[in-house]
Amino acid sequence: MPLLREVQTYWLTDINIDMATRNTRVFSDLNLLFTVNPVTADVTKKTDEEAIKLSLKNLICTRHFERPFHPEIGCQIHGLLFENFNPITRQVMKKTIFDVVAKFEPRVTILNVALRERINNNDISAEITFKINNSEKPITLTTAISRIR
Repeated sequence: MPLLREVQTYWLTDINIDMATRNTRVFSDLNLLFTVNPVTADVTKKTDEEAIKLSLKNLICTRHFERPFHPEIGCQIHGLLFENFNPITRQVMKKTIFDVVAKFEPRVTILNVALRERINNNDISAEITFKINNSEKPITLTTAISRIR
């Protein structure tokens, strides 16, 4: 009988370990610099936080009708860059970022968006604080949104 109890104990701990590791996810995306992985000689990948940061930056920088067959994906923030940067424009830009992320990036929840005008560089700096769903750690993405024309 004591041997049977030990087997049951090991069996129960194996289930707990399997259930704990089964729920972990790894988010991955291609590195858009297309650097070569030295081991596999393939394109390197970005994982987890870096992959989600890249996705958020791509969503914010994509204009409507820029992606073939998906004209709905895009952000109107580039159209607002030529407006005078005042409190109303700032709030519209924040709402635009909140809306595009809520609609097209279900993996994250935005906590805060801070916008700063950088007159010397002729652009706007966006600092987006978000958390990955099922995680409590806040992550910050800082990106520049510039006027191209």
